[in-house]
Amino acid sequence: MEGRLLPDQFPLEPTPSLSVETVVSVRHWNDFLFSFTITRPPSFRFRSGEFVMIGLMGDNGRPLLRAYSMASPAYDEVLEFLSIKVPDGPLTSRLQKIKEGDHIYLGRKPTGTLVADALLPGRRLFLLGTGTGLAPWMSLIRDPDIYDRFEQIAVVHSVRGVSDLAYRETLEARLADDPLVGEMAAERLTYIPTVTREPFHTNKRIEGLMLDGTLFQGSLGEPKNFDPVHDRVMLCGSMTMIKEVAAMLEGFGFTEGANSHPGEYVIERAFVG
Repeated sequence: MEGRLLPDQFPLEPTPSLSVETVVSVRHWNDFLFSFTITRPPSFRFRSGEFVMIGLMGDNGRPLLRAYSMASPAYDEVLEFLSIKVPDGPLTSRLQKIKEGDHIYLGRKPTGTLVADALLPGRRLFLLGTGTGLAPWMSLIRDPDIYDRFEQIAVVHSVRGVSDLAYRETLEARLADDPLVGEMAAERLTYIPTVTREPFHTNKRIEGLMLDGTLFQGSLGEPKNFDPVHDRVMLCGSMTMIKEVAAMLEGFGFTEGANSHPGEYVIERAFVG
């Protein structure tokens, strides 16, 4: 495979656990956040909401990898990822410099618990995320299967600054341009952004939005609180948010689910330990 090498990057070669893919596009949302798409191997299969290892070559000549959730739906021809920029991060300090045509490692075995199969059947699905924790939600809400499972879906995205609201226009339009789910999303999808460190119409943390009822606005209807009988919740983002919200859900009578035993809410254990 031919492609531009980063200045400090060894040539990439496939391994039994890693394929070498090409960067198709890159979008810088601001100085701290970017997204990118890469080629998808014909044999690569995943469930919307799962994650995979991606990375570059390290200074020691060995792959430098990190787990990233796919932001693209399971049927897409390319794979999309959302990443923060960390100036001194071992991987992200390099990853943020990628350009179209560059090469990147992709793990061959996606996995994860932020999938519909880890939840019991329900009526409303709440996708609660902070920062890049939005990525798996972008995958899930563009998958027609999720609309067969739930009557109402809410994407709640908490960030520090307004420019951190990646995919905001797409979400505000409720996926209007999506040929597969656009009509269903227009009726069933609710987008609730909140910004905690800049002026914005909603500025509370997710925990606060749960307590004051903001999460239950619009078409989400009644009840104006979490009900473990009908509601299902997925959590992704900061460890603080996940622990606090999970504790609140447990107090409401929710039980954590997994692929082997579905429940009323799920987190990604691989990210939070």
